[in-house]
Amino acid sequence: MPDAETQYRMWKEKHKDDPSSNLHVIDSGKEYDIFNVIDDPVSRAKYRAKKPPIAYWFETRKGRKAWLKKYAPAIPHGSKYRVYLNTPNGPLERIPAWATYVNPEADGNQGYAIHWEPPPEDAYTWKHSNPKVSKSLRIYEAHIGISGSEPKIASFSEFTEKVLPYVKEAGYNAIQLIGVVEHKDYFTVGYRVTNMFAVSSRYGTPEDFKRLVDEAHGLGLLVFMDIVHSYSAADEMVGLSLFDGSNDCYFHTGKRGQHKFWGTRMFKYEDLDVLHYLLSNLNWWVVEYHVDGFNFHSLASMMYTHNGFASFTGDMEEFYNQYVDRSALLYLILANEILHTLHPNIITIAEDATLYPGLCEPASQGGLGFDYFVNPHASEMWLWFLENVQDSGWSMSKIVDTLVGINGSSDKMLLYTENHNQSISGGRSFAEILCGQTLEQSPVNNDLLVRGCSLHKMIRLITYSISGRAYLNFMGNEFGHPKRVEFPMESNGFSFSLANRDWDLLAREGVHQNLLSFDKDMMDLEKTERIISRWLPNIHHVNDTNMVISYLRGPFLFIFNFHPTNSYERYNVGVEEAGEYKVILNSDEKKYSGQGSIAQDQYLRKTMSRRVDGMRNCIEVQLPSRSTQVYKLTRILRV
Repeated sequence: MPDAETQYRMWKEKHKDDPSSNLHVIDSGKEYDIFNVIDDPVSRAKYRAKKPPIAYWFETRKGRKAWLKKYAPAIPHGSKYRVYLNTPNGPLERIPAWATYVNPEADGNQGYAIHWEPPPEDAYTWKHSNPKVSKSLRIYEAHIGISGSEPKIASFSEFTEKVLPYVKEAGYNAIQLIGVVEHKDYFTVGYRVTNMFAVSSRYGTPEDFKRLVDEAHGLGLLVFMDIVHSYSAADEMVGLSLFDGSNDCYFHTGKRGQHKFWGTRMFKYEDLDVLHYLLSNLNWWVVEYHVDGFNFHSLASMMYTHNGFASFTGDMEEFYNQYVDRSALLYLILANEILHTLHPNIITIAEDATLYPGLCEPASQGGLGFDYFVNPHASEMWLWFLENVQDSGWSMSKIVDTLVGINGSSDKMLLYTENHNQSISGGRSFAEILCGQTLEQSPVNNDLLVRGCSLHKMIRLITYSISGRAYLNFMGNEFGHPKRVEFPMESNGFSFSLANRDWDLLAREGVHQNLLSFDKDMMDLEKTERIISRWLPNIHHVNDTNMVISYLRGPFLFIFNFHPTNSYERYNVGVEEAGEYKVILNSDEKKYSGQGSIAQDQYLRKTMSRRVDGMRNCIEVQLPSRSTQVYKLTRILRV
């Protein structure tokens, strides 16, 4: 093709005999656009004053905005379709792998894709920009379908109207949604994904999900998604398995292509088409739905050919042997590099039970490039203590070592006491383990209830404050939801009785309101004081005999007395700064269903010049059994 100047000369030669009116090219009346073909000053001024149709020009360049009542798509919006494949083994009908809206179960018949491309007047208009990413994360994990009080599948719209304002009021700054991507069976909680680019039609339309994200942003909440790129559903009618009739279209063949225990298909990450499919899927959710980050689910199942089901002792050889899928590691590196390059404010979270070394190190230093990693061992430890060890046998050293993690006080670690896994996989919530289902019927002075409420608060506060800068809570656990989660399935007669959240518990005064009040004030420690984002902990007092743990985060002192019976009237712990310390959070207050053992006139304490815990000063405090206090340095005394 000739260059632009040559093309222009050719065009001018071809049209040299045309009327002068055909040669007028107007662009804001610039001299060179008239080409000196108009000699009349009046006509020249007339043409120079004309403006090009800039608005129309921009609209035609912006793709979908070019519709504006003029463009009718080749496939009408809302059309139902499948693709037809003529294979050596016969014809196949499949839902396209790139479908953006799907009905996976059409009255027991084969599912179908729905062409979703609404005209501009019906398409959702974004109102809010993405919130600024905070230096600390307080994540509220939720499942759309069980977020309502009624025994049914809740919708995006119901979640937007009822749950989002509650999450904001509760003090969290991010939501993490599970089960959003389309999946065939509701009881799989969304982890056997069938259509990577589609929101689940159970909860509403793509426009409904956009509104949810936009309203969350308007409340200042980040929106994270659980993304399942570690495996895929094995269903052949709506998923990717045997998509084109062959066994290796997206997945490995043979045993390598099957998860050892879950019956799911394992991606072939070394295939360029698979990389293209998965990487573009990540970008799709950010560009189309404005999500702020991803929690990469179950990395162990993809990073090892044994799917993570092997004993890990911490030996480095376990992370660099023949069972490691290097192609999967390369995919994760590419995913993080591309996401952070295209979207600098994106957050990526690694959910890996094996704690692979370098999860949050940059790729340039040999890491995988995640922003945070989930440490599941904290929840496992608490569950083991609650179900197997009497309170008096709890080890303070084990609690600290587990919560701090193998990397010390890592600011990249995300901790939780209980997330969706525990409450969904047949287990009970901590509230049910501690108190049963009688929280509302029991008197406040009931010994079981007192113990349960005390430990419920202490476990959450120490998990939230002792380690990194990210914390997660599953929907309802903050106020001690007394029932586990159980999705409708054949074993329970497809009942929805446990597939919801009883928000009505918060409408009555009592234990649930008090536990929520404590959780709010716990979140306020970061909102008002920025304790978690500004300082890392200095753990200086761990006493297994007294069952007391104490640590500092800047000018804030955290003290926990886990002993089931022993209260201490004058307990000394070391502090760095001499001065006056005031209680700003006390789990034993009656408004938190505590016993109110500490009088208000005991909330202000002065330090003494005595070396304790390796520090020059100490503070003498009152510690009721099974209680925790947070002190703030309010006045510094110079010696």
